[in-house]
This record gives sequence, structure tokens and C-alpha cells, in this order.
Amino acid sequence: MKVNGKGLVDAIGTDEDLQDLSFYRFIIDSLPVAVVTVSSELKITSFNPWAEELTKYSIEEAMGHYCGEILQGGMCNIHCPLRTVINRQNPIVRIETAIINKQGQPIPVRMNTAALLDDDGKLIGGVEAFQDISRLKALEREKDNFVSMIAHDMKSSITVIGGFVLRLLTKSGHIDEEKQKKYLAIVNKESRKLESMVSDFLEFSRLKTGRLKLDFGPTSLDKELMELAEAYQLRASQSGIRLEINNEEPLPVISADSRQLRRVFTNLLDNALKFSKNEGKITIATQETDHEIIIKFMDQGTGIDPVDLPYIFDPFHRGQVGGKIQGFGLGLAAVKAIVEAHGGRVHVEGELGKGSIFSVVLPKD
Repeated sequence: MKVNGKGLVDAIGTDEDLQDLSFYRFIIDSLPVAVVTVSSELKITSFNPWAEELTKYSIEEAMGHYCGEILQGGMCNIHCPLRTVINRQNPIVRIETAIINKQGQPIPVRMNTAALLDDDGKLIGGVEAFQDISRLKALEREKDNFVSMIAHDMKSSITVIGGFVLRLLTKSGHIDEEKQKKYLAIVNKESRKLESMVSDFLEFSRLKTGRLKLDFGPTSLDKELMELAEAYQLRASQSGIRLEINNEEPLPVISADSRQLRRVFTNLLDNALKFSKNEGKITIATQETDHEIIIKFMDQGTGIDPVDLPYIFDPFHRGQVGGKIQGFGLGLAAVKAIVEAHGGRVHVEGELGKGSIFSVVLPKD
């Protein structure tokens, strides 16, 4: 088998060659990565379906055109990775850059570029494989925003605490008891706020590194859920929301970290209350199978945009209403991490305007 100057494989007369060619094409077309090959003149010689999807150009539109005309990459006019590999300056180039699709939208990509050689080592062109990393870049921005917000809010609380403590220390003889109590109440409020932010930051650190310490022991899910429902009844009623628990059959005692599971249930109930409407209802329902226990948190709130569903458990993701809701998008990420550390799983269903259902599935053994 040989490879011609256009970067295409020509069969030279054997069935085995034809089978190899079909297999290679099948693999390239099936890869969940955009793959583009070019000739030594940088003209496109193949364009797989993922490249079509990412660039919005069809294979017919791309074939025979210079790579830079189609991809319009950020490196095209500076340090073209294809020219680098074709000129033998580097056999493989890995970069993060951006391309411009047919609709004029910039798409950040992670790109791997390599030279194409025939069986005799002769250069015939190059290949680029690239993936859309828009989601990754968005999460990086959210992480940066998170760290920035945490630092700003911490500084604000520390400034307030320091200011009132200094006033109490320097002017204690001139401040009446009522004002002192007022100042101390403010200091206490800000210190609790600061403690909460530190907890969020530590939670982020544990999630990022995958470190979750669990202390397993006999755990009654009935007890945890009943105590949670009782603790939240007043808050729910003040918001005009009915909170119900539906567990007709007693659940078995399982081996789990009760403190961490309480965090899971608290986060899910907080989430349901946060997005519920007045006069709505939140239901906690349980179900038992031969090997699993399922706990569902069902609300009649704002629901979830289909665009957000795949990312709902990602750290920092706050969805389409994120700008209107306080928080850093870590609660549901913590839920997923804790449940999976117990050998379980969590999933969500929801529609915009029709509420959502978060299901926690835990093993019985």
C-alpha cells in the first residue's frame, strides 16, 4: 500500500489493502474528535464528521481549500503548527488555540498536529486532531471568578470585623451597652459569614483533589430524612411552600457516613427551596429495591434548562439563573462527590417551568 501526494491511500491490488483503507476511514470517522488532513501544500485532503460538526463546513466545502481558510486558527498567521511539523521543525505540536467556524463564532480548541509520512518516511502532509474545550474554558473562568469573589468577600468581612473590634477597644468607655451589643452582633454575623466562605473554599479544594474522608457507620436514612424535614418545616412554610415526606415503608439501616449524607440531603433540600415558587410543594420520597435505596427530592419550581442538564453537577456551574441566585455552584458538585464516594449515583430530571427531581441512589450493602 502507498500514500499518494494528496494524502489519500491508493490500493495497489490486494483485498487486504482495501480492507485496511476502509478500516482506517471507519476509525477516523468514528473518533469523537475533529480530524483534518492536509497535503504538503496545506490543502485539506480529508475532513471527518466531527470536523464538519465543529466548523459548520461540509466536507465538500472544505476539500481542496487551504487549512487556514477553513479553520481560521489563531496560530495560522503566526506560528502555524502544520507548517512546523511539515518543515520537520517538530514532529508533533500540541497547543490550545481558537478557530473560527463558518458562522463566525470563535471556538477554543485543544489541538494535536503531526506530520504524515508514507512507508518510506517521505513527507506527504500533515494531520490535525482537535477538540472543543469551550466548556473547560468556561469552568476555568468560573473558578477564577469563584476565587476572586471569595477573596473579595473575605476581605470585606475582615475589614468590618476589624473596624468594629478596633472601635470597641479604643472607645469602650464612651460606648453604651446597647451599642456594644449591636457592634458585637455585627462582628458575630460577619465571622459566621467568613466561616461559611472558608468552608466553601475548603469544599472546593477537596472536590478538586478528590479527597473526601468518610466515616462509615450504621445509618438510619429514615431518621436523617425525618429530622431534616422537621428542621426545614418552618423555613418552607414561611416561604409559602409545603414540605412533605413520603416514605411508606421503613428503610433498612445502611453503612454510611451519616454526617456527609446529611450534607447531601441538606444541599438538595436547600436547592429545592431556592428554586421553588410560592404555594408550591416539595416532596421527599423514598423507594427500596433488592439492592438499592432511592431518595427523591421533587419540587415544582423553575425547573432546569435542557442546556444545563449535562453540567448540573459540575463545580461552579450555576445554570441560566446563576446570576440571580447566590452561591458558587459547589453544592450539587459536593452532592455528586459524596454519593459516588458511597458507591452510589445521583441523577436529575427537569424541565423549565415544571420543576425538577433529584434522585440519590445508594447501595444497601
